[in-house]
Amino acid sequence: MTTVTADRLLAQLDDRQREVAEALVGPVCVLAGAGTGKTRAITHRIAYGVATGAYDPRRVMALTFTTRAAGELLGRLRALGAEGVSARTFHSAALRQLAYFWPTVVGGAPPRVLDGKAQLLGQAAQTLKIRVDTAALRDLAAEIEWRKVSRLSIDEYAVRAPSRGLPGGLTVEQVVDLQKRYEAVKDERRQIDFEDVLLATAGMLENEARVAEQVREQYRFFVVDEYQDVSPLQHDLLTLWLGGRRELCVVGDASQTIYSFAGATSDYLVRFGDEYPEAALVRLEDNYRSTTQIVDSANRLMRGRPGALTLRAARDGASGPAPSIRQFGDDVTEAQYVAEQVAQRIADGAAPESIAVLYRINTQSIALEAALRRQNVPVQSRANSRFFDQPEVRQAMLLLRGASVAVGDEPLFKSVSDVLRGLGWRQDPPIGGGAERARWDAMNALLALAEEAPAGTTLGQFVDELRTRAEQQHAPTISAVTLSTLHAAKGLEWDHVHLVGLSEGLVPISYAGTDLAAIDEERRLLYVGLTRARRTLALSWAATGPSSRGERSPSRFLAELSPPRSASRR
Repeated sequence: MTTVTADRLLAQLDDRQREVAEALVGPVCVLAGAGTGKTRAITHRIAYGVATGAYDPRRVMALTFTTRAAGELLGRLRALGAEGVSARTFHSAALRQLAYFWPTVVGGAPPRVLDGKAQLLGQAAQTLKIRVDTAALRDLAAEIEWRKVSRLSIDEYAVRAPSRGLPGGLTVEQVVDLQKRYEAVKDERRQIDFEDVLLATAGMLENEARVAEQVREQYRFFVVDEYQDVSPLQHDLLTLWLGGRRELCVVGDASQTIYSFAGATSDYLVRFGDEYPEAALVRLEDNYRSTTQIVDSANRLMRGRPGALTLRAARDGASGPAPSIRQFGDDVTEAQYVAEQVAQRIADGAAPESIAVLYRINTQSIALEAALRRQNVPVQSRANSRFFDQPEVRQAMLLLRGASVAVGDEPLFKSVSDVLRGLGWRQDPPIGGGAERARWDAMNALLALAEEAPAGTTLGQFVDELRTRAEQQHAPTISAVTLSTLHAAKGLEWDHVHLVGLSEGLVPISYAGTDLAAIDEERRLLYVGLTRARRTLALSWAATGPSSRGERSPSRFLAELSPPRSASRR
């Protein structure tokens, strides 16, 4: 275990981050802008609490919203000497408690958690003789999720449903009937869905005093990252975990609230002082990620918005080129230009993994991926299956596990490369792109992990590390340009970012209409995109789409980012 002294932990922080780290007692609210080192601040806070003896690491729970983020927290805490702290998603923490207490509280094994809702919803629709397509099933699943995280009964949902824009042209009555049938079938089969995990855990804590007492004894200090994304259900569960105690540190940025459609709300972050009047408040506004020009553009976009922070570019050499804005005749021309620029940047020495192309909806990736492939640029998509779920990766891990039993004292790199060569890996990447290149990239990433492993690492230890990474969805870096939606890009960063398709109907999205709250969410989504860039930022839009019918107009937000004279046409 790494030992890091308390003084050394504080020495690694700026003044505001240090203020966070030293605020160990009582409620603390950290308003942390993009690129301001919020994860650094909260991990050092926990590690400082452990190093000074203020915290028993086994009594600390750090909560976040993705397995990848939880894995990153654990990795950083381990490196800072805070071994033993729990870092989990809300769902993971709740599921562990549900599995532990269910046999004694209810009896028997806990219900099986559904992998997804679509299949069961489809069966419910068949029973009710309601015709729905695949897209409508996805939207129905989203409605169920929104209802549950908002803590609404089906009858309460029915009152609010008319303003929701129901899927597939269904009536309120049909949607309500489908939800009732879905719940009935689920109960008959002793199954629960993802949201039920939180609801059932909350129910146990509310109704079983001994469960609540045991959980509250186990965890006494809570830290919640991305607090702007908390739903009413998650907030209620957190309150139950605390049980009246005030040892809570929350971190978030109201300007990065981009999941309101799924029930998230920044209200709990913005009004934290109302709930905890004695709370310490710290603002992190020094941005260590982006150039002055990128930071200024992001500030202009959010100026005057509720809860918005004002970022200051604070990293060394913070000056850079102004974000460019370009108009194109159509999507294909836009994609071709972006691909040419990306290929040229790579030819000039940039690593492919330092570049990203971001867009609003997944279908925009088709033209972009095709254009990049024509330039022989390696591509990875955030919409694809997770790294450790890919067939070639699973096969490689299985074979590596088998080899670890028989291998002798040969170097780790040789052992791993021998296994991967047996699966078809070669030193030089295949010419062109497609599935063959994606397979090579995945195996090459595994080999890179072996090459980076500490000296003396055995194959068995390497396999254990891969298993831990898979559990935490901590994927290795693949040397490829990233294609991603704006939503999927949250929490990530690249040196060079292209933001494409910035026209009305895409950003803001067409179904935002004239709904001011929905348009504000689209503004925040664009802000997230802007603040992913470290060094260069290129913005673009196309006047026509694939059908060439109807002229598009530039996104209303572009006028706020840069003077009109900076725009050029191609």
